[in-house]
Amino acid sequence: METAKLTLEQKIGQMFICGFPGIVANEGIKALIAEHHLGGIIYFRRNIDSVGQLAKLSQDLQLLPRSTPEIPLFISMDQEGGMVARLDHDGISRIQGNMALGAANDLSLTEEAAVLAAKELFSLGINLNFAPCVDVNNNPANPVIGVRSFGEDPRRVAEHGAAAIRGYQSQGVSATAKHFPGHGDTAVDSHHGLASVPHSRERLYSVELSPFCKAIEAGVDMIMTAHVIFPAFEPEAIPATLSRRVLTDLLRNELGFEGVIITDCLEMHAISKSCGIAEGAVRAIEAGTDIVLVSHTLEEQVRAIKAVRAAVQCGRLTEAQIDTSVARILALKQKRISKSQGINPAQSTRIPLTPKKESEPLLQRIAEKSVTLVSDRSGNLPLAKGEPVLVVWPELRHRTEVDEPAVHRYTLVDALAPYREVALAIVGTAPDNFEIQDVIESSRKFKQVIVMTYTAEGEISKGQISLIKGLNEIHGSSIIVVSTRNPYDINSFPEIGTYLCLYENRQYSLDALAKVLVGRLRPQGKLPVGLSSHFPIGHGL
Repeated sequence: METAKLTLEQKIGQMFICGFPGIVANEGIKALIAEHHLGGIIYFRRNIDSVGQLAKLSQDLQLLPRSTPEIPLFISMDQEGGMVARLDHDGISRIQGNMALGAANDLSLTEEAAVLAAKELFSLGINLNFAPCVDVNNNPANPVIGVRSFGEDPRRVAEHGAAAIRGYQSQGVSATAKHFPGHGDTAVDSHHGLASVPHSRERLYSVELSPFCKAIEAGVDMIMTAHVIFPAFEPEAIPATLSRRVLTDLLRNELGFEGVIITDCLEMHAISKSCGIAEGAVRAIEAGTDIVLVSHTLEEQVRAIKAVRAAVQCGRLTEAQIDTSVARILALKQKRISKSQGINPAQSTRIPLTPKKESEPLLQRIAEKSVTLVSDRSGNLPLAKGEPVLVVWPELRHRTEVDEPAVHRYTLVDALAPYREVALAIVGTAPDNFEIQDVIESSRKFKQVIVMTYTAEGEISKGQISLIKGLNEIHGSSIIVVSTRNPYDINSFPEIGTYLCLYENRQYSLDALAKVLVGRLRPQGKLPVGLSSHFPIGHGL
């Protein structure tokens, strides 16, 4: 349908993507689609019970009564891989995250991983993925990006981002490069506050913007904005999402992006606690965004849609600007969604979606190429034969805003069991003194102790540091530490002589780690970020 044939209300509806609770279409989302002409849906874990249920939900949503049935819905989610994956259910390939791919540093693996993910998304009626994250993670204290990044080298991030974009879009799923102009060098999570990146224009062009330029060159369909202040581009203290200088002058005019610009969710505190969600929607469109994302609250979603309509009616926004955005949206829908409207129920309820014989070799190769041995000056590898091993495993009781709750049915104990006698001690990621002393006492019976650390929000917890230092006092150089998320943990206990980085904590990576620990696999990963002057980017034994 041409833009000229749509009413103002229909056009504004196309400029919103919204979420809803539940595993079936509720009355709220039905009303948004029927009465407010909603253009797209975002899924979260709350919407998923099984792959079969999700495929039916996608089909049901596309078939809901609406005034423009010929215009399909964007159906989207954040399926980045690794720790940010809304789909982690039976039948889904558990693909590694970006930093593991950065450690493997094989562009063909990154593209193959995106192809695999996109095939599965497509079979479930999902036509838009809010991935890849192309932020350059050059701040170890970053609380929200971390392992979502391919690393700290702009060129590596750019190349892997472009490979992922090619992979997703080759299978009919739109890719989204995020978070423009860069969320990697921040120490504040936009879900909770407003961060600033105070670098010069020259530095921003050479580092933060480089992956986005490569993404544009690769033909990325969408770019998602960051709720972050960039004084070099915008002298007023407003985030990029609301800045015309950033979205129109820089992204459109200077970098030449012709695709669709979408905001990150406006319910994040960086927007909702400053100007508010409805006002934020109007300001974002004024700045040059095409689609506004409001992920959670029905009342806020309706209020934002009405605010945009009122802004057009009073002349604050022009209908010509609305038309330009909607033309981009409709062009992308016509390009990508025409063949994905018809979902094949037989395919989408097959478990697994991708036969294991097809997916497993790829996931094993990524895992085996990403395990990084940072240090073994204590000579603990391979593990001694005939000696039982204690594995201290971090139970995830806390997560970042973008993570999904993780239920770990598989630990390093399971991976090591075929090779060694293994015992398990479970602690929290912020263990208290009671937990610490309990593990230390239990460890006295073992000569070999492996401590798995997990750091999601920039800095490792004081409890994990105390645990490792306490174990080190008893066991000394025989301690092995493995980081299972952000790799920077070693900086808090440099006395540890054997340290490995895994970048995630799921089965394929744990199996590869076990093979490294017992000497059946040579570690191949190289650090995608620098940890210190002793362990620079590219280091790996």
